[in-house]
Amino acid sequence: MKIAVIGTGNVGKSLGGSLVRAGHDVTFAAQDAEKTREVAAELGASAADTPAEAATAADVVVLAVPYVAAEDVTSGLADSTAGKIVIDATNPLKADFSGLATEGGGSGAETFARLLPQAHLAKAFNTIFAAVQADPDTHGTTVDALYATDDEHTADVVAELAASIGFRPVRVGPLSAARELEIMAWLNMRMQMLMGGDWRTSFVLVGAPGAATEG
Repeated sequence: MKIAVIGTGNVGKSLGGSLVRAGHDVTFAAQDAEKTREVAAELGASAADTPAEAATAADVVVLAVPYVAAEDVTSGLADSTAGKIVIDATNPLKADFSGLATEGGGSGAETFARLLPQAHLAKAFNTIFAAVQADPDTHGTTVDALYATDDEHTADVVAELAASIGFRPVRVGPLSAARELEIMAWLNMRMQMLMGGDWRTSFVLVGAPGAATEG
């Protein structure tokens, strides 16, 4: 599958690397063109000059950028993502890491859906830390990739991608369920910060409904 990964930070690099190893055709794009080329070369991926260029040639676009850059990143992506699947792997953290910027309602994924109204949005991979995205086998057991979307075809594709890199895809509901996924991610992050963890804690649902894992 042709995948554009927008962002070369910890999440973009880790998730993109696993997608490359799974056999997907990955193209990176980010603000720093030199770093983008370096990351792409290191992982055996391609590099594009702009996010729009990467998205135009892709089947799926993965947003792995700081949430504070959401509007800047998406400002040039509306046309290139029209009719395509866009996976929001971000978490809407406040600049001081004191909580979620979306407190009081809504989710980061729903914001992206408004900014990219012609795309098929999904929330996925945000509850998995970068270290585990880079090494899905790190715990010796299959970790769950929780995801949310309104679209059935999008759900099938996200599940296929998650499974291809070694996770168990679990659909938790429509895109509005991204609100809970982002809260879960924040809970995990806050625990790591308070307890001095190794940033590898992961979610595994015991007894998940069969319909949630059939994608």
